[in-house]
Amino acid sequence: MEQQLNGSAFVRHLGAVTGNGRAGYAALADRVRTLLSDGRLAVGTRVPSERELAVALGVGRGTVAAAYEDLRESGHLARRRGSGTWTALPTDPSPTPVAPFAPLGAVGPSGSNPGVIDLAHAAPAAPADVMALAGQEALAALPDHLVGPGYDLLGLLALRTAIADRLTAQGLATTPDEVMVTAGSQHAHALVVRALARPGDRILLEQPTYPNAIDLVRHASARPVPMALDRDGASGATGDRDDAGRVRWDVAAFASALRDSAPALAYLVPDHHNPTGGVMDAETRGAVVAAARRHAVPLVIDDCLRDLWLDEPVPPPVGSWATVAGEAPVLTLGSLSKTIWGGVRIGWLRGPRAVLRRVATSRASDDIASPVLEQLVALALLRRLDAVLPARRTTMAARRDHLLAALARALPDWSASRPSGGLSLWVDLHAPRSSGLVEAAARHGLHLAAGPRFGTGGAFEGFLRVPYTHPVDVLDDAVARLAAAWESVDAGAPTMLSPVV
Repeated sequence: MEQQLNGSAFVRHLGAVTGNGRAGYAALADRVRTLLSDGRLAVGTRVPSERELAVALGVGRGTVAAAYEDLRESGHLARRRGSGTWTALPTDPSPTPVAPFAPLGAVGPSGSNPGVIDLAHAAPAAPADVMALAGQEALAALPDHLVGPGYDLLGLLALRTAIADRLTAQGLATTPDEVMVTAGSQHAHALVVRALARPGDRILLEQPTYPNAIDLVRHASARPVPMALDRDGASGATGDRDDAGRVRWDVAAFASALRDSAPALAYLVPDHHNPTGGVMDAETRGAVVAAARRHAVPLVIDDCLRDLWLDEPVPPPVGSWATVAGEAPVLTLGSLSKTIWGGVRIGWLRGPRAVLRRVATSRASDDIASPVLEQLVALALLRRLDAVLPARRTTMAARRDHLLAALARALPDWSASRPSGGLSLWVDLHAPRSSGLVEAAARHGLHLAAGPRFGTGGAFEGFLRVPYTHPVDVLDDAVARLAAAWESVDAGAPTMLSPVV
């Protein structure tokens, strides 16, 4: 079943749109275009009939009919014979290719891309002294493991115990046999999709979301089902950036998406959501788990950014609300890549034993085990993590505030909320020119990821994710290049990526 909205649900998206005649239909059409461009209304959604929407809005049917016709002419609605009217986005006749969301590679004097600043990937540099100590400790512990075969699908018991203890301390009671060690959280996510989803299955994703999660769904020959996040009214200027554009999860929309699309899985990033920075509140966490249980849909919770709170700790893990055993497990992904360093390719999957056995059976065919030495390094890092995090948070908070101030000075027409944690800003450009900006920035030695990379159907042309993981002098250089690139972008027709369906 495809996504569809009835009259009352569509009105909830539209908000207050009133009036008849030309002003009324123009306002309605503009509101729909805005919702589509920033991803709050998913492309490929069946909208209610003209009569149904007119009744729900309390306006004349002619007003809705005129708005729908305007939207069809602009390419934002498409009529399908025998199946109603569906949302769409106009396509550029010469679209920019969608590149994989893969790391650019090393930058700087010793890297492969000297002089290039990478703002496409939110990954901090490693704490060198801590990494050196962890490496020494791992090498010292290695001889004790050389007497065995070195294979363990679940991972070293000592590391699984440390992970379980950390999750338990966060509020998610966990035993070592409920943990599998993986080569990063993306690997854990891929293993879950391969074990629990089949080609053609639907997988529910937030809109926007982490780009590699979208790519993973497609590589598995599954179908992404976008669920738009609600966004508070963004300001027209940067003056109230702290309140502009904050996101929240609409539980009713989530439950409706579970019911209507019957997905095999639902993937959520509740803590310092990537890319918006939003944090799901405790009440919503409980409601999301309850909805998933009612519809028997497993939840995949990406908790990689959980420890990177900058202002205040986040609520307990979503899995802590899964107190009833049943057909809708909550699977939690974690790693050290964001808190310590992207080069630490050790992550984990936490879930019920029965699900881990199923995932392990699938994994055994091509990935026998995680490397022992890397697991020992991860164990040493976990033992030091609570000592490392305070300084890490202080540094990232200072960089976040510095970047917000630098953007406000150099690009005052843009706006961004002040995230309470994570590694990046979700910037509203107030113009659908993200892809054109990415192309222009490359000529200034700046590597960016266009807004549409974070969604499906070509949405988010008016947005850009900007990490604050670099030192402040590099951030200042990046903002100067960004401003120069923005100035050089053609102010004419917007450049859009071709829709990805």
